[in-house]
Amino acid sequence: MLTYRDFITGLRKLEIECSRPVIVHTSLSAFGEVHGGAETLLGALGSSFDTFIMPAFTYKTMITPEVGPSGNAINYGSGKDTNRMAELFRHDMPADALMGVVAEALRMHPRALRSSHPILSFTGINAQKILDSQSIKDPLLPIQALMDGEGWVLLMGTDHTVNTSIHYAEQLSRRKQFIRWALTPKGVIPCQRFPGCSEGFDAIAPHLDEVVRKVELGEAVIQAITLGSLVDSVCEMLKEDPAALLCSREDCERCNAVRESITMQ
Repeated sequence: MLTYRDFITGLRKLEIECSRPVIVHTSLSAFGEVHGGAETLLGALGSSFDTFIMPAFTYKTMITPEVGPSGNAINYGSGKDTNRMAELFRHDMPADALMGVVAEALRMHPRALRSSHPILSFTGINAQKILDSQSIKDPLLPIQALMDGEGWVLLMGTDHTVNTSIHYAEQLSRRKQFIRWALTPKGVIPCQRFPGCSEGFDAIAPHLDEVVRKVELGEAVIQAITLGSLVDSVCEMLKEDPAALLCSREDCERCNAVRESITMQ
């Protein structure tokens, strides 16, 4: 069984300055049995880093409209049933289960703040400036704020398919992005620069071998990469191959829309 001390020791082995901000993606179950659960991992992060954030996305707020722009990888008019189940965004809305139990524990932490994007919010400790950088028109700007602070990305028991920062590198590379709609107290609003599919993102891993730091802990691996190195590697990969990192599913609407946009360039 892993303990708080085990996580502290593992994080120290990464040799990251505590003053560097980090974005964390974690799967608690990947580590095996953890004494104290999510609170133990969260406590270790808080003791190891002055500033850290996690995605607290809320897909349950999403609405499918009857009509919209073309090439948007969405089947307009198909949401009659799902739209009825959509929930109004609230600042205290739980993060989607896909974010993991640690992200939800962070959202509920008494010291945590949360950004206000109705689909793609982030939550974090000592991160107000980073969270405040987000807007409806530019939801991934917190990644840039982390980069400005020479920040890191931590993958704790996860791979790059959950690495949100790769989406920001796609944006910087001018890869096609999308519009989605969210139910808010101000009505249904369009959310610009919604990212594409991430199922193919682990193809970046071999390109990071020289810059990634890894520590084995329990049944999982913790990976750490500077955001600058990650973004540079993704941008270079997309420059060499504009179709890189797309998934292989024939029915993936977003990846197919990106491929179509590439052929039209």
